[in-house]
Amino acid sequence: MTAAVTTRADAMPAPAPSLRSQVREYGQRLRGGDMGSLPAIAGLVVLCGVFSALDPAFATPRNFANLFGQGAQITVIAMGLVFVLLLGEIDLSAGYTSGVCAAVLAVLLTDKGWPWYLAVLAALVTGTAIGSVLGTLVAKVGIPSFVVTLAAFLAFQGVLLIMISGGKNISITDPTILALVNKNLPVWLGWTLYLVTVVGYAALQLYRARSRTRQGLVAQPMSVILAKIAGLAVLLGLATAALNQERSINTLITSLKGVPIVVPIIAVLLIFWTFVLGRTAFGRHLYAVGGNTEAARRAGIAVDRIKISAFMICSTMAAVGGILAASRANSVDPNTGGSNVLLYAVGAAVIGGTSLFGGKGRVIDAVLGGAVVAVIDNGMGLLGVTSGTKYVVTGGVLLLAAGVDALSRRRAAASGL
Repeated sequence: MTAAVTTRADAMPAPAPSLRSQVREYGQRLRGGDMGSLPAIAGLVVLCGVFSALDPAFATPRNFANLFGQGAQITVIAMGLVFVLLLGEIDLSAGYTSGVCAAVLAVLLTDKGWPWYLAVLAALVTGTAIGSVLGTLVAKVGIPSFVVTLAAFLAFQGVLLIMISGGKNISITDPTILALVNKNLPVWLGWTLYLVTVVGYAALQLYRARSRTRQGLVAQPMSVILAKIAGLAVLLGLATAALNQERSINTLITSLKGVPIVVPIIAVLLIFWTFVLGRTAFGRHLYAVGGNTEAARRAGIAVDRIKISAFMICSTMAAVGGILAASRANSVDPNTGGSNVLLYAVGAAVIGGTSLFGGKGRVIDAVLGGAVVAVIDNGMGLLGVTSGTKYVVTGGVLLLAAGVDALSRRRAAASGL
């Protein structure tokens, strides 16, 4: 009788926590050092407020749309870097990897006459191959990732010069490739994607809550779930409405309105890689290796395979970033992927909340950090600030983010979290 009663009691669903308890628990996590993406979100709000006050042109729909094109390459490369940073590793070659893959795309499109889909596939395969080589050298040979990727950083500059002989500029005229960053969705399609996104997010949140309740696990209060859905609906609704306004200076010549095509591209990548990290065995193993490599190895996780896969993902995403950069510039030259691309991409991942020490980070961190970097670059450009000042401010923000990460880890260790 006792056993039967215990079984029925164990099967009963756990009581749902109240909204007050959820707020209290979140406050405890903050005090314990688990800041999450809060610093990046707060910084983004402050920066937007400051630049909007200093220059009204910053808050216009036209400039809002420009931000997505400006930050696309950095954001996508930062997404890939999250996977490497989660392991406590680094990829210094990601910027020039994107340049090499963009050069492959341009050469095949312009010089060889390949169709755009085969050229894109070749660029992506090139990125994956580069990542497999880098990952193998790190995981199997045992060379530190800093050394391996620094050597690749130097070598790929030469490869890019060889591919684009004489330092010439290879123009891209394929309309499909150019549309990726320079064109917009029809207004009706933008609103359709908005509805699909909100409904899909709501269905996912409700399904998770119901599933946890059926399994006897603690689920979030319905008030919290509805607040999250409403918040997303309002935020995306305002963004979609702004992007669907007319942005053309002369509407008699051309109309410029609609959600930029690059927005759903980034959204699909965000959803896919978030699913991979949060809902697959590979994602769990990646966090385990980043948290404690030796413990993960003793638990039977194929550490070398995880490391190689992370570098392959990083370089493949760098290839995607290179394709977007080529689309925005309408061309590829020896500077594609160089200059400050790598520094901004690493900075975006760290500013968004990904730890440099491994084991902590999400793909959304790259998007938030990429937005911060794009806002700084764009806002200071509107104000006519010199490049030197831009670098100083961006470096200061990166240093602040790294300091918050270090202090958060120290606070979490002290509180036993």
